Amino acid sequence: MPLGVFRILAPTRASTGYALYLAINAASVWGGVFPFLPTSLQSPTVTLWFFAAQMTAACVAFALTALGSYRLPGSPRAFWVRSAGLPYVLGWAALAAALLRPDEAVALAATGGALIGLGSAGFALLWQRLFAGRDAEAANRDLLAGTAWASAFYYALCLIPQPARALIVPAAVVPLFILAVLLNAREVPRDQPMFADQPRDNARVYRQVLRDHWRSALCVGTVGLSAGVMRAVAVADPEVGSLVNLLSMAGVLVITILIAWLWSAQTLSLSIVSGYQVVFPFLITSVLALPLLGDGYARWLAAVIYAVYSGALLLTVMQCAQTSRDRGVNPAFAYGYFGAIVFTLHGVGFLGGSLAGAVEAAGVAPRATVALVAAWALGLMHFVGSGGFSRALRRPEDPHDIELVALGPPHPASSSDADAAAEDAGTAPADGRTTGAADAGRPCPHACDEAAPIDRATLQAQRLRGRYRLSARETEVVELIARGHSVARIAETLVVTENTVRTHVKRIYAKLDVHKKQELVDLLESMAEG
Repeated sequence: MPLGVFRILAPTRASTGYALYLAINAASVWGGVFPFLPTSLQSPTVTLWFFAAQMTAACVAFALTALGSYRLPGSPRAFWVRSAGLPYVLGWAALAAALLRPDEAVALAATGGALIGLGSAGFALLWQRLFAGRDAEAANRDLLAGTAWASAFYYALCLIPQPARALIVPAAVVPLFILAVLLNAREVPRDQPMFADQPRDNARVYRQVLRDHWRSALCVGTVGLSAGVMRAVAVADPEVGSLVNLLSMAGVLVITILIAWLWSAQTLSLSIVSGYQVVFPFLITSVLALPLLGDGYARWLAAVIYAVYSGALLLTVMQCAQTSRDRGVNPAFAYGYFGAIVFTLHGVGFLGGSLAGAVEAAGVAPRATVALVAAWALGLMHFVGSGGFSRALRRPEDPHDIELVALGPPHPASSSDADAAAEDAGTAPADGRTTGAADAGRPCPHACDEAAPIDRATLQAQRLRGRYRLSARETEVVELIARGHSVARIAETLVVTENTVRTHVKRIYAKLDVHKKQELVDLLESMAEG
């Protein structure tokens, strides 16, 4: 394995806390079973009530958070995400109580599910604020490292005898990762544009985010729908469900290492929509084969789909964090919007899969098979009609792709120089202290004609991007500055807040190690001859 992969996946305080969070959620959010509770308590009725309560609470929490983050001032928003630990701990305590009161297992499972769903949503939003408020490169490293180490932590927890797990998880592991996320959250600079108290002052920016990302959210939600259907298959047999958890965690580890390996070698532009277009035909074909093949196939399919779903959730966190940095949008709004769509579809998939299983038991399996074939045919034709693999793999760079800038030695710069640069560009020093944003896009997608030849300014900005490891969004800002646009005009063109433009200006000057706007123009001119 290349050294770059080890460097990316090296554990940190943030990634360790995130890994513990993911490992515990693998028991109640991903796999749909409770490997920390005795098999005797994992009846279909208990699991169904737990999941219904959990997903309802989580979906409502995400939807209300997206709405509240837009309409409420900052204090109530901050209180909501910081108080997530209490319901989460109480939810796991309710599941542990089922060990002592098996006669009330259904009621305790429903109560625990609702509390864990509420706490999970709060913690997901808190992690999102943490990753969005940090430097893009560091945040993406911690995301990948945390996801990779989650597999190791999960396997380690499974080695503990089952009766002890039910007590160790709520009593020790959960408080540990709560402490980790709270300690890391204290380091997030709160004066960044994305944490502004009045998002309604930038309503146009928020509306544009909804228009730009509804398709990505729907794609992840569709994978979640398939994962929910397979979850219904897994919970029918708790032993099968535990195996699915183990296999899916291994799949997540493989996906994470693959992304880290590619990132260590080159700049990556990751598109959720294009990735879904590639996965879709295999996904729908494999689901079609479910009633035709045996239980062994169902186990492997559930594990693979859950691994893909977990990978999609990883990209969702990256996408939402990048949107917050580049648009100045509140992280709770971005992830709440995605979460409400994704987890609602996941819940619909589970309930639909459970209902389909009941119908199959009534002896109408042939109708289900016909429905699967019809859905497969319609879905595949939609895939072909939308451009298929050719459109997905040969598409131009999109402004909303996830970008991981190629790793390399940083260009020397100082914080004071960056502040001076922001002032020289006609702005105040940037509100935030994060560096190295990673938005994805084409230089000036709003200002430049895509069909027109690349002009001198665009070519110079592209050469500067390659030499100084600028992100695509930073390259857009450089080009617009070179064309003489003001901060207000740049904000209008890119559909971001003016404070966000000032933050980008600070990062750009720091990376280029220039102190004045004229020095930037001179540096661009030096790129004319390559």
